[in-house]
Amino acid sequence: MPPASTGASTTVGASTSPSPLQLTPGAAGYRRMSFALFAAGVATFALLYSTQALLPLISADLGATASAASWTVSAATGALALFVLPLSALSERFGRTRMMTVSLAIAVAVGLLVPFAPNVGWLVALRAVQGAAIAGLPASAMAYLAEEVKPKALVAAIGLFVAGNSIGGMSGRILTGWVAQAWGWRAALLSVGALAAVCAVVFRLLLPKARNFTPGSLNPRALARTVRDHLADPLLVRLYAIGALFMTVFGAVYTVIGYRLTAAPFNLPQGLIGSIFLVYLVGTVSSAAAGKLVARVGRRGALYLAVSTTAAGLLLSLASSLPAILAGLVLITAGFFAGHAVASSSVSHTAEHGRAQASALYQSAYYLGSSAGGTLGAVAFHAAGWPATVLLGILAVLGVVSVTLYGSHAARAERRTHRLHLVHARH
Repeated sequence: MPPASTGASTTVGASTSPSPLQLTPGAAGYRRMSFALFAAGVATFALLYSTQALLPLISADLGATASAASWTVSAATGALALFVLPLSALSERFGRTRMMTVSLAIAVAVGLLVPFAPNVGWLVALRAVQGAAIAGLPASAMAYLAEEVKPKALVAAIGLFVAGNSIGGMSGRILTGWVAQAWGWRAALLSVGALAAVCAVVFRLLLPKARNFTPGSLNPRALARTVRDHLADPLLVRLYAIGALFMTVFGAVYTVIGYRLTAAPFNLPQGLIGSIFLVYLVGTVSSAAAGKLVARVGRRGALYLAVSTTAAGLLLSLASSLPAILAGLVLITAGFFAGHAVASSSVSHTAEHGRAQASALYQSAYYLGSSAGGTLGAVAFHAAGWPATVLLGILAVLGVVSVTLYGSHAARAERRTHRLHLVHARH
């Protein structure tokens, strides 16, 4: 999954004005940096979701229920959510490149150990360590780009990094699906570890040395004060809730869909199950179109359209026809990515200070939603089948609607109060 935004602080060590040392498109250093961070994005997100397409095989081999196996995904995303904020603070002291290098190295090393886990307990524990390590990369990459790239080129540079995230998440699932079909799930996880190791070497060889980073001192009190301010902002809290609820739907659907499609009456092979994640390309298009959608119908209108699309996809997925299920996945994916793009972009726009920490909190909520969705979706499926997973998704969608409606009501009430204050001021 693409990161919501940076978790690194922009208050210390970040460039506040353009530097003559910043990179521009066309320069050799810019190209090296772009390829390096693209490789890092592929590696981290291939590792983060490496077990998701393999859950039915893991369950069968280790004798685990769907809910127990789902923790191999939820433990990684949950650990990422918990560690992204503290690691963003450490990157202020020890540097972006060092944090990214160490995080990626640990994640890859653990990734090469994961295939040898003797049971589900060890597998979940290793995946939690891996998720915690991965948290250090998105926490530092955006800050590195903001410091090292000319402002006019920043959007393009971030876009390539996010593309690496998306391609990594998608290609990792596809790779594991086809390798597992031929040689089993352990070989599939080993192949992802090998891919990530190659990407990590490319990243380290190509990444230019940071030239605009100034180390800062760790200030836990200042960080806690900033976080407290953000959590006291009702609009930011609503945006965090929307991100978590959207990701609950997405995590539940894609954690469980493999179990449904490998069982009767579909009986799809593991390779095709992995290839279903090509649907992610639809999300790339819908997230890119979200900006135009907001310009046309507003942020709340865009959220309502995203929610409607997601809900329609959930209901369509109840059909017993494979084409209908795939069409449902297309709608769910398009709606999710559009909603996520609207919510995450609104966070930085809303925060008046500490925008990086505001985005890191969104990222934490987002991945906690992924963990909750994956686990609860699997529990629901184990208890009552796919309709129960869809019901969970519908409840989360209704949560997004409720939060958005409450926001609309609060905005109208605030405007009325403002008008009353103006009237009283005139008199």
